[in-house]
Order: sequence, then structure tokens, then C-alpha cells
Amino acid sequence: MDTATQTFVDHRGLLFTVAYEMLGSAADAEDALQETWLRWTGVDPDTVRDPRAYLVQITTRVALGRLRTLRRRRESYVGPWLPEPLLTAPDVAEDVELAESVSMAMLLVLETLGPTERAVFVLREVFGLAYDEIAGAVDKTPAAVRQIAHRARSHVAARRPRETVSAAETRSALRAFQRAAETGDLQHLLDVLAPDVVFLGDGGGVAQAAPEPIVGAGRVAALAAGLSRFGAASLRPAQVNGHPALLLRLDGRVDTVFTVRVEDGLITGLYAVRNPGKLTRMEHETTLHR
Repeated sequence: MDTATQTFVDHRGLLFTVAYEMLGSAADAEDALQETWLRWTGVDPDTVRDPRAYLVQITTRVALGRLRTLRRRRESYVGPWLPEPLLTAPDVAEDVELAESVSMAMLLVLETLGPTERAVFVLREVFGLAYDEIAGAVDKTPAAVRQIAHRARSHVAARRPRETVSAAETRSALRAFQRAAETGDLQHLLDVLAPDVVFLGDGGGVAQAAPEPIVGAGRVAALAAGLSRFGAASLRPAQVNGHPALLLRLDGRVDTVFTVRVEDGLITGLYAVRNPGKLTRMEHETTLHR
């Protein structure tokens, strides 16, 4: 490979992760990388002091433009919108900060930030870029970036889980969900559901899903128990976005991805992605890097 191509390939995993954390969509992240590559081919690599930072800046600018378009598109989305889940390798879970940043719960928190705030938070808190490097990516002064970063940190801190939850706790919660779904046994699920648990189902108007959030342990437990009617379905554990999850397969294909948000040992969020367009990456692992 020539130098420019090799440099891009070397950083591709990082660039995809940046774009995915900003967009919440692997398909849109891939489109952003394609545009980043086209812009990179027009640059003389010998004039770039830090190729990693330069490529991250290009990807960020491209993703920011796409994010503003996606915001408008998601306003007309049918039912609750959830990020696109990714089947991830075990090494993602070993990087605790990376795994937390790409979790379904955190990506939903990031959705509540404005585009520039999201970019600044991701680049600073997840990837550790300096304020002057971020400034070049978002067309702000370093001083303004500091203020935006502080505001974004406060916003996220007020909405993210208060503590890091172990994989063992998450697996325990998912086992209770699986038991209820397979046997119709509500009590095991009620034991781990928070009273105000929220269920979000994303069918995108293509697959059947609850059109509105479902709130309350009793209602969510009844929904889970109803899955026992799918006699031909199989629920199996998997690693999704760096965390334990469950895959529901029908006739051999992935029909639904279930992930959870756990706080103080109880499930506070239960998320089900059913939109077929968001399940295309559930047969092969996606590489994520910082």
C-alpha cells in the first residue's frame, strides 16, 4: 500500500468507533468513513504532522454534518429509536471506559446532547484528545471547547448510571429475563426489575414493536413473559456493544437484540432492537478501538 492508504487502514478501527459513537449507527458510520477516505486522498501526507489527529478531525467534521441530518430524520422515526447494536469481541469489554461509552445506555444518553456537545464529549472523554485538537474538529476556539466539554460532562453525569456495573450483574439480570421469556415465570423477572423500569422497543415501522415506551415492573414483566409464546424462538447470550446481551433467533436468523441498563442491582432499562435494518451486523464481530 502507499503511505496514505496504509495510514488510513491503520486508523480505520479508531475512526469507525469515533463515527459510531457520534452517530449511533454503524451504517452511517461506514458512510462517514467513506467520505473521510475521499477527503484524505486529497491531502499530501507529508504535510500532516499528526495523521491520527488529522484523520479524527476529518471524521468528526463529516459525522457532525451527518448527525444534524440524522436528527431531522429521527424526528419522523416510527416508535422509539435505539442505536444500532454491534456484536463485539471480548477485548472491547476489557477496556472498561470504551465498553461504557458504546453501551446502549450511554449511546441513548449521548442522544440527548446537541451535535457539537456530543462531538466534544466523545473526543475528550472517550478518546482523550487535547482541547486544541478538538477545536480544529468542531470549528471552535480551545476556550469555547473547554466550556462545551464542562457542560456536556455535567449533562451526561446527571443521566448516566451512577456506578459501573459488572458483567456478572448484567448476566444475572439477563438470565432472569431469559427465564421469564422461556417459561412465562414472572416472579424471577419481577425480582430484578426496578419499579419504574422502562422498556423501549425499536421496530422502525418495519417489525412489530411497542409504539411507545412501556413503564413499570408489572407491565414490562408481562411483556417478557409473553415471549414464551414464540415456541420456535431461541434466546442465547452474546456480547453486544461490549456488554452481555441476549439474541432472539427465529428460524435461525436474529430477530431481536435485548440489552439492559442495570443500577443498584436492578434493571432500570430494557431495550429491544427489532428493526431488521439495524441487525445486519449481528452475525460477525465488529472491531472497536480507542
